[in-house]
Amino acid sequence: MITKDMLIAEVVEKYPQVVQTMMMSGMGCVHCAIAHGESLADGAMAHGIDPDALVNALNDVLKATGVNA
Repeated sequence: MITKDMLIAEVVEKYPQVVQTMMMSGMGCVHCAIAHGESLADGAMAHGIDPDALVNALNDVLKATGVNA
């Protein structure tokens, strides 16, 4: 399960299937240097995105792809 306190880079590395959803949500920084030290919540807020909505969308992708997070 993805949580909003996870680092962006951690999510991208562990769950590459959510990258497209992150980018479509406005998180274009999935591969930038700051991704290694910024949580999903911090990144979402910096981009004007509701962190809870983002996390829910990412976990929905995991469920849809059969990942037992």
